[in-house]
Amino acid sequence: HDALPILAKFLTLNTHSLLGENVEEKLKILGDEIFSGDYDVVCLQEVNQLMTSDTTQDLPGYCPVAGEIAIHEDNYGLQLARYLAQKGTTYYWSYAYNHVGYDRFNEGVAIFSKEPLEASSVLVSKSDDPSDYHTRKMLFCQTVVDGKKTCVASAHFSWLKDGFLDEWENAVEALAAQGESLVIMGDFNNPANTKGYQAILDSKLLLRDTYAEADVKEGENTIEADIDGWEGNKDALRIDFIFATKNFVLQTSRVVFDGKKMPAISDHFGVSCEATVN
Repeated sequence: HDALPILAKFLTLNTHSLLGENVEEKLKILGDEIFSGDYDVVCLQEVNQLMTSDTTQDLPGYCPVAGEIAIHEDNYGLQLARYLAQKGTTYYWSYAYNHVGYDRFNEGVAIFSKEPLEASSVLVSKSDDPSDYHTRKMLFCQTVVDGKKTCVASAHFSWLKDGFLDEWENAVEALAAQGESLVIMGDFNNPANTKGYQAILDSKLLLRDTYAEADVKEGENTIEADIDGWEGNKDALRIDFIFATKNFVLQTSRVVFDGKKMPAISDHFGVSCEATVN
């Protein structure tokens, strides 16, 4: 018998972290899924730390980005890294600060990888003032997925009316220099089959929507109705995506943490996918 192909596994979630109730319990649910799912790479958005909390040097698996702010003791990414370490698994991770969230957080994006990573960040928005929520940075890392050198990016983009197309153009320029094998995950704030979404598919990066390509699909939408940033919205929308280059042959795409098979742990649902890598 031929050995079954190794599947590369990816997960993305806008964590809405340190907000709402049962923060610690929700973090453990995420950590347990990463651990049991044995994901190769995980991208997270709205990874928060209080602006007033203490900094720390105790940073298991952390790969700093040049020029980034210090990690605080309560940083959600750090807490997750520590929880995974307690469970006996090591993930390498990195963090990029975007802007002040909810008047009290440093809000950023993070990447967790089973293999060591080299991380960098790029400003994609016009604004570079952290007190302006339009300020957006994309975090990307070079790592190895199923033996292939791959660039993975974690991003939290603006809405179409707030400059998404410019941000995306800047992201494309940064990613085009990162090699042929790309996976871009995150909260794009542009629903499937809209102008912003089409701009992603039309870019020179030749990305494909892993949900659309997958043989097996479970779930679809990632937000329901009216959440922060989508006030007054009445629809369930798919705004969280995993896009990948064509060397990833998609097997499955699943919506996770949607309150069905897994508890909802954020105001967004997560997205996972499995692919073989050519």
